Amino acid sequence: MAEILQAFALSDQITLMMVIATLLVSFVLGIFIYFIYKRSYLGVLFQKSYGVALIMITMVSSVLIMVLSSNITLSLGTIGSLAIVRFRTAVKDPMDTVFMFWALAAGVITGAQLYTVAIIASVVLGIFMIILSMVRSRSNMPYIMVLKFQDEAKADVQEILRRFPQGKLKNKTVSRGVIEMTIEMSVGDKEIALMDRFADIPGVYDAALISYTGDIVA
Repeated sequence: MAEILQAFALSDQITLMMVIATLLVSFVLGIFIYFIYKRSYLGVLFQKSYGVALIMITMVSSVLIMVLSSNITLSLGTIGSLAIVRFRTAVKDPMDTVFMFWALAAGVITGAQLYTVAIIASVVLGIFMIILSMVRSRSNMPYIMVLKFQDEAKADVQEILRRFPQGKLKNKTVSRGVIEMTIEMSVGDKEIALMDRFADIPGVYDAALISYTGDIVA
């Protein structure tokens, strides 16, 4: 068996079994990070492709570090090459950046054959992320309220708005007796149920409440 493994040796320091073990551990950690990301995601539209990218980042970075740690010349050349690479993909949610660095760090630690450190660190970080997501989900979520109504219904609309938490007026448009308002506010389930009251007011055309994660800029 030793002779067979020696025949498959890829270099003086990297063997086939080392490559397989590193890829398997990084894949499992990538799946774990993807699960935590999906479980703690509080945005409007979940992107499955980003979750798959987290798995690939973990695996690719682990293989890269494993190769670089065995060859100083190659590591210097790779660092120089990566220094000129520019990634222009916009990351809108700061938490997406956190998960990206988490996947990269897990891959780096795994590529250095510190499997125990990578597993323990990922489990602890995953527990903290679940706790933080539970705290965030219990608080009032930010919403954008869009109202469109006739000027005659202004008093009734303002009466209902007083029952909502104080928000920030982002936009107001007045055109031929029709008023359109966009208000940013944090509301809970109790306030969401009040949205039905706008439909009972004569002269109200539309009343919409849109959840967002800070990507909308007025």
